[in-house]
Amino acid sequence: MRGPLPLARRAGAALGLGRDPGQVEKKAEGKVQKQICRVVLDHFEKQYTAELGDAWSRVRDVLTSPWCWQHALLLNRFSPSPGLESSLAEQGYHPAFPAALPYLPAAFRCYSRTAPGRFPAQKHQPGRLKGYYLLNAASLLPVLALEVQDGEHVLDLCAAPGGKSVAILQCACPGHFHCNEYDDLRSRWLEQTIESFIPDPLINLITVSKLDGRQIGDLQPEFYDKVLVDAPCSNDRSWLFSADPQQAALRLMQRKELSSLQFQLLRSAVKALRRGGSLVYSTCTLSRAENSDVINLLLSSCSNVMPVDISGMARGVSQEFTFLSGTQQHELLVLPEKGRAWGPMYVAKLKKVSST
Repeated sequence: MRGPLPLARRAGAALGLGRDPGQVEKKAEGKVQKQICRVVLDHFEKQYTAELGDAWSRVRDVLTSPWCWQHALLLNRFSPSPGLESSLAEQGYHPAFPAALPYLPAAFRCYSRTAPGRFPAQKHQPGRLKGYYLLNAASLLPVLALEVQDGEHVLDLCAAPGGKSVAILQCACPGHFHCNEYDDLRSRWLEQTIESFIPDPLINLITVSKLDGRQIGDLQPEFYDKVLVDAPCSNDRSWLFSADPQQAALRLMQRKELSSLQFQLLRSAVKALRRGGSLVYSTCTLSRAENSDVINLLLSSCSNVMPVDISGMARGVSQEFTFLSGTQQHELLVLPEKGRAWGPMYVAKLKKVSST
């Protein structure tokens, strides 16, 4: 099943396509002095002015200013850290995702603040669990939309670097949890993340694989209750700081191929879902071609899938995030703005209603 390197990894490894905002921010932290890549910015100006209208200028101001990016902390329920929450409060952090989300488990604790800056990172130490995970708070929305319950069979189709897998395990204890990542380097990163946050008894319930995500639906048809597809995508934050204009131009050319890949991953995810199961699709790009267009294509071509309303979740976290207006009830798009510099993050939720 290894076969040739699939498009997801050719794009990701060769061109540096990102999926996890936390990864981008970590790199940007030490590279604030980098210049904006004019090739990318010009491309974004044309595309996102057309797609976002007046909102693009506000988003652009945040994306091009890493010093105003914010970082949140997801606390690890498996490794209590005495005094951490009081220390966070002293530094202006507050609990995110409040009681407005009735299904949010008490063990799920995330802290954020409006001021930019980064809480000290914790180094990986074999045999010792970390107390928190640093991330872009918007990257938790796909996990919350999935609403994983104890005992369910769950698949994280494109799991590296592992932040969303860790977040799922803060919400519930799946009966079976399959974390998949094809690329060898990213798969090792995923394994290290799980080792850093999850205790041994629970790790034994987790399967980490390196399969082509487009094949999993055929290999494990109708096996999962919940599937997360945090798809390989163009990464607006990191691309704006591309050091090599020629590489940036190549990225923009190859960007057109991503929607086809994302659609294939979604088709595989639908096959892997049991009847009545839920699927959440997410990206960290503003691009309509990689977001709503992909979901609309899936809905029009798969009669056994229907959209699920997540507007209630969006309302519940509206004080924390800014959303693009005019989206459908089954989707949302987080727009970064100063003071709420989360995202970009697109989320859509679907349900499998029949086996055919």
